[in-house]
Amino acid sequence: MGRITRDDIIRAVARADDATVTEIIGTGATTDELAEAQAWIANDEPLLNAGKPLASGRVRQLIDILAELEPGEEDEADPAASQV
Repeated sequence: MGRITRDDIIRAVARADDATVTEIIGTGATTDELAEAQAWIANDEPLLNAGKPLASGRVRQLIDILAELEPGEEDEADPAASQV
């Protein structure tokens, strides 16, 4: 499987801006690795319960990048804080 493309990222990550797309492409990840990272972000408990080892390598890099796109708890608690 080849490396991920800009189009792959745009389809998979709705909130990806140009900087994020560039960062994801820079990891050298594949679409399968992006899908795995998204699965970890969506709900890591079933993956851990299934005995899946913690993410590492490119998948870990992708998780870190994608986590930046997720609204933080402080954003949800105080929507006005982001308008400052």
